[in-house]
Amino acid sequence: MSTPPPRPAHAGALVAATSAPAPSLRGHRNFQTYRLGEATALAGSSVSAVALPVIAAMELDATPGQVSALASAVMAPGFLLALPAGVAGDRCSKKRLMVGTDLTSAAVVAVVPACWAAGALSMPVLYCVALLLGALTVLHQAAAIAIVPELVEPHLVPDANAQVMAAFAVAGSAGTYGGTAAVSLLGAARCLLLDSASYLISAWCASRISTVRTVRHPAGPRPGVITSIREGIAHVLRDPLQRPLVLTMAYHAFAEAIVTTYFAYYLLTELHYGSAGLGLVLGAVGVGSLGGALVARRLADRIGPGAVLLVGFAAYPMCGIPLLLARSGPGWLTTLVSASVVQAVAVTAAASTQRSIRQQLCPPHLQSRVQQTSVWLVAGARLLATLTAGAVAAVLGVWAALLTGMVLLLGPVALLWISPVRHLKLMPVPATALPAPAGRPLKEGERRVH
Repeated sequence: MSTPPPRPAHAGALVAATSAPAPSLRGHRNFQTYRLGEATALAGSSVSAVALPVIAAMELDATPGQVSALASAVMAPGFLLALPAGVAGDRCSKKRLMVGTDLTSAAVVAVVPACWAAGALSMPVLYCVALLLGALTVLHQAAAIAIVPELVEPHLVPDANAQVMAAFAVAGSAGTYGGTAAVSLLGAARCLLLDSASYLISAWCASRISTVRTVRHPAGPRPGVITSIREGIAHVLRDPLQRPLVLTMAYHAFAEAIVTTYFAYYLLTELHYGSAGLGLVLGAVGVGSLGGALVARRLADRIGPGAVLLVGFAAYPMCGIPLLLARSGPGWLTTLVSASVVQAVAVTAAASTQRSIRQQLCPPHLQSRVQQTSVWLVAGARLLATLTAGAVAAVLGVWAALLTGMVLLLGPVALLWISPVRHLKLMPVPATALPAPAGRPLKEGERRVH
């Protein structure tokens, strides 16, 4: 089967500036500024991910139930607010939304060290901070991910997504390991000031970018929020390529979350690798994610995006087999580290490729809603997976829960195999980019006259 023919122009077509397409992203100031800001915020958030549980457990003597509630407070907004956030991302200026959420997040994070200094820190304060940060993160990402096709020329979108994921892999690992060291040196509460500063840097970077394209929205009265949400979901369900992509990602998230629910627990309690062994395995995931992001575009050009997705999702459960067979000892630890690297390369290359395919096929005025439809399904799948993993482990044990997740990870491969996605030989080219009158790149708030 060949790649689907170009689509007719949508009402929400992108209007491109007439400046010649940049040959690469190396000198693309807008994109590099955007990437720096997003990676800085992620590094700061990784510090908070280390510090908040430490504050709860060590400073406030939280019970296991309270720690679990704190984790749920961070995750819940991803499911509850994903779809409305997509509407906001499509209706509002994405740049202003990014700046506003970053500035608000900086203030929210600073509440924790302020309350700690005043002797007023408590678990309810942490719950509120976690909920607000989760909500702001959902709203920010609805704009930050969907803005990429507006920042770069269409032929650079796959490279842009790959570079963003590479930067995120480095920033996430650096933030996690740096946060661990900073907690020891500065104390957990003071470390959150680093996260607050990272949001301020991200806001400054977002304020400096300008888009090279704008979005033309359909004429007529603006529909309500529910109608707008349904429009985004309906577009995903109707599209023969985006539908299997989004369903595959949700299915993969469900199966993967069953494994990750007890991954660290199994390594620490059953295999007795200790925190050092766990750190080696998690560090290997960061290295593999970086490698997968760097090779994603080259692999897509060489073997086709459909093959990258199929191989990537097939490699993930195959590389998980050593976890089921592993025993204590340095030999098995080395095997798990190696398998984790390959696994992370495969899934990151596949994730970068599927995001680029979706962005290329999606009408510009639906970018945020389509993106957040995927986020909503993935978040819901992960929440359901934690309950499933707990139920299986309670009845059959932790190893059985890991096995269940690994078997279910074969499902995404089957979904892709029977879908038209696997026949993609070339990255889709958007048929919605229309030539614009000659002129400079658009400033924030400007629109072409038609």
